[in-house]
Amino acid sequence: MFKYLFGPVPSRRLGMSLGVDLVPAKVCSLDCVYCEVGKTTHHTLERKEYIPYADIIAELGNYFENNPDPDYITFSGSGEPCLNSRIGDVLDFIKKNKAGIPVALLTNGTLFHDPEVRASVLGADLVLPSLDAVTDKVFKKINRPAKNLSVGRHINGLIEFSKEYSGKIWLEVLILPGYNDNEEELAAIKEVIQLISPDSVQLNTLDRPGTIEGLRGATRRELQSVLDKWGLKNASIIASAANRKNISAYREDMEGAIFETISRRPCTVEDLISFLGIHINEINKYLDVLESEGVIESVRLERGIFYRKKTS
Repeated sequence: MFKYLFGPVPSRRLGMSLGVDLVPAKVCSLDCVYCEVGKTTHHTLERKEYIPYADIIAELGNYFENNPDPDYITFSGSGEPCLNSRIGDVLDFIKKNKAGIPVALLTNGTLFHDPEVRASVLGADLVLPSLDAVTDKVFKKINRPAKNLSVGRHINGLIEFSKEYSGKIWLEVLILPGYNDNEEELAAIKEVIQLISPDSVQLNTLDRPGTIEGLRGATRRELQSVLDKWGLKNASIIASAANRKNISAYREDMEGAIFETISRRPCTVEDLISFLGIHINEINKYLDVLESEGVIESVRLERGIFYRKKTS
């Protein structure tokens, strides 16, 4: 059992992806209201070796020796991976030992204002940053940044990174009704997208209950309306979670274990992590499928979000 690696996980965009978690839960520069990993518990811009480099490469070496190659190796997980000051060294280790496996970075992009951060990840094959707001008011409302992190620093960092980076950039924009879907914000987001000039713009929305009450995901029609307003040729709506099950390596046994556990009694994500011993990102992928099929449902109770077998 690995402590810092998880999966390979069926990903809607990256096939079977081996996750590398570079920070503990939940160390992040943002505390987004929609985050599927939960509320940020360590809200910071401080970069340091949150997880020892030696421990991470030991697990990667073990995995490489004993398992088939995944489609991607992905820096993601329980928080913002660029907060780990050794991310560049981990990337170099992967490239030296498994040059044939592409490396992806899932990041909120808020650390790209730092030239050192940008330089450390230039060797990645694919970077998937996020941009949900471009005005200060909306940025604070939806992303809830750490102290001293402004939306201007975020935007400028993304623009500078796009100038320096030679790999692919897939920019994700999560649309949250009532937060960032007004005409003014959408028009401003389009202008910034054009400055960043990513290879792809991927429109997303809320998959499951966020960290506060009263949120809802945008409908397919609402997302299409945003695309129509923008008129960007490289923009698309990310495929629904249900399509993940079409991936041949989808683990029916893991889905079954999660469903059987929930069927016995309602569980939080934290409960499932404790019972099954797998990473939160992996559990969330399978919950997506079970919810999309209508066999489970989520409900907010005093202790948090619980998943239970759907009875009607």
